[in-house]
Amino acid sequence: MEDKQIENTPKNGIQGLIKNWQSDLIAAVSVALIALPLSLGIALAAGAPAMSGIFSAIIGGVVTTLYRGGHISVNGPAKGVIGVILLGITLMDDGTGQAFNYVLAAVVVSGALQMLLGILKLGRLADIFHSSVIHGILAAIGIIIFAKQIHVAMGTHSDSPSIIQNLIDAVLYLPQANPFVVIIALTGLLLLLFYSKISNRFFQLLPAPMWVIALSIPLVYIFNFFDEHTLSFFGKAYKVGPELLLDIPDTITDSIMHPNFSKINTIEFWTTVFSMLIITSIESLAIAKAVDKIDPYKRKTDLNKDLTGIGLSTMVAGLIGGLPIIAVIIRSTVNIHNGAKTKWSNMYQGLLLLLFIVVLSPIMRQVPLCAFAILLVYTGFKLASPSVFKQSYNQGTEQLIFFIGTMVLTLYTNLLIGLLGGLLLALVTHMLLAKLSIPEFFKMVYKSRTKLMKRPDGSFDLKIRGIANFLGIIKVDKLVAQIPSGADVNIDLSETRLVGMTYMDYLVEYLKTQRATGGKVFITGLDSHVSSSTHNRALKISLTSAASKLSQRQKRLRNLATEKDYEYTNQVDWNTIYLKKFHFFEIRPIERKYNCLTGTFKNLNISWEIADVTFNEGQAFTAETFNTTLMVLKLNKKIPVFTIEKEGVIEKIFDRVMAFTGYKDIDFDMYPDFSKKFLLKGNNEAEIRSFFTDEIIRFFENHQIYHLESNGEALIIFDKIKLARTDETIAFIDYGKELATLLN
Repeated sequence: MEDKQIENTPKNGIQGLIKNWQSDLIAAVSVALIALPLSLGIALAAGAPAMSGIFSAIIGGVVTTLYRGGHISVNGPAKGVIGVILLGITLMDDGTGQAFNYVLAAVVVSGALQMLLGILKLGRLADIFHSSVIHGILAAIGIIIFAKQIHVAMGTHSDSPSIIQNLIDAVLYLPQANPFVVIIALTGLLLLLFYSKISNRFFQLLPAPMWVIALSIPLVYIFNFFDEHTLSFFGKAYKVGPELLLDIPDTITDSIMHPNFSKINTIEFWTTVFSMLIITSIESLAIAKAVDKIDPYKRKTDLNKDLTGIGLSTMVAGLIGGLPIIAVIIRSTVNIHNGAKTKWSNMYQGLLLLLFIVVLSPIMRQVPLCAFAILLVYTGFKLASPSVFKQSYNQGTEQLIFFIGTMVLTLYTNLLIGLLGGLLLALVTHMLLAKLSIPEFFKMVYKSRTKLMKRPDGSFDLKIRGIANFLGIIKVDKLVAQIPSGADVNIDLSETRLVGMTYMDYLVEYLKTQRATGGKVFITGLDSHVSSSTHNRALKISLTSAASKLSQRQKRLRNLATEKDYEYTNQVDWNTIYLKKFHFFEIRPIERKYNCLTGTFKNLNISWEIADVTFNEGQAFTAETFNTTLMVLKLNKKIPVFTIEKEGVIEKIFDRVMAFTGYKDIDFDMYPDFSKKFLLKGNNEAEIRSFFTDEIIRFFENHQIYHLESNGEALIIFDKIKLARTDETIAFIDYGKELATLLN
């Protein structure tokens, strides 16, 4: 399968342009429709002219495509730049009206430095920034976006420069909210929340952000925002008028602004430059790696070349009034799912945006600002939602401390101080946990005797010693670079005093990359390490030789295995390749498989496995981690490929998995209850109808409703996205045996 993918990999350059222009152009239309409202909204949220976001998206499409290291990612402005632009405007506002021009100068300089980083091949520097600290920065950016834009969505205004006061004001000013603005904002919010639940094909023609914009316009006409006047609501008068609408110049040339370098000798200017450089570089590189994971052709981004190309584009954007440019995960994902094959789709979406803004600018002037604001309020909330805090806590108590510490420091100071302070907090915590003096700690980081050894059989041993935290990633990266693709590697951590989460992130990502080339990779030596979390990448310390104890649930599973003659292991199994053959996991990175219970239905000669699986939904910094218990049933016979689950299932995880399959819902006229109860999808309808006999349909009608999926030779079965209790595990086995008997 992988060989076939490599064989069919689209050509680069002009050959790729000629052969794949049609599929790339079709994908670019969807991307451009999403980019149009988001680019305008991001610029407005950053306190910049609306067209600066469009300039950034156009240049990100056209200029970046001409020199880039990526294959399928989309470039433009993204939510990460909002915080740095707001910071620059606040720091350099001297009352002359030139604040944004000073920021444009910082954009040009940060782009030049970014190019330099790429030319000097320093792209991997982004790996040394602690992941929880970066998440804390992004959560702070989310709160900043929310605090600023909630007032636009309510029709209120807060003069305070403090983000915390902006949030407090949002509550205090709630009674003063303009109901006619709120009605439009709430309509948009409901659309964003329920868009994925709406199955109407016409409605799915446009992405959710475009519907928010499109449906706001009739309300503008109903309330007549075009003329300054008052409207009455429950006896109280509220002002409405053109100031509530998007204001963009008549021609694109009128929107061009130029940088002002007169602040180049100030600390505020360089604070803005380095904040911009660090945030955009980290986000771009992280997203480039995330896009590589979902590229169907498994191509790899040249990170240094990508950094150079993005830096060049950022310079061009700054010179004409645009925002910094980065790789954008949402648009890149849409690009891939809509069939884009080459880098030229990025150029098409830039050119289409140029066309859209020229053709649609009269319509865009009829869009209320609150429609853009609600898009950003929704985005800001997702960056700092309770689930983000929960995810951080699940990774370890210390990760939550790093996350919250960085977030709070950023909110009360600025992005650069927040980042440096968060890294210092992580470093001090590592010293305290390792119980080492400062000189000993740094000696164990930089003089740790970590070595790479080649065995006679061609495999490699990577022996990691001392303190393995974010400061040591560049060193291990140099060692790993010496290992050829396809080679077997054993990574031994038994002589480490502390293994940080960011270091584990790096090792697990390397494990996945090397396995994709055919090499076997194992991470060993962590049996005597302890952690504050069961998360497989959690920070681990080895201060005693005590082995980790089994939890009560693990003891019950072990007892079940002993009683029923099954096999059980609580150890992490990194080999999850087989699960990637199922569509559900084909588009989701799997973290690990553990607590594996295996057995055989002996009279049927069918083997099964029940395991806890940790996987990610989403990509890069916005990824959510989920745990579920599932059963794999190997049938030893060919069956159709299909997915069956409860009709109208509400879990968002299922909505997303079906969104891009292209499968058709198959109904049976003879079995209306079954068709009403279940959503059955697959490509080969004739085979599926033949497979679903009366007995099989009756089985599903009379049993517990699971999510069940076939890959042609085996089934995966799971219930909710949660870990199963012991009684639920037994129910899995009984269900699997009865179904296997029927299918046999």
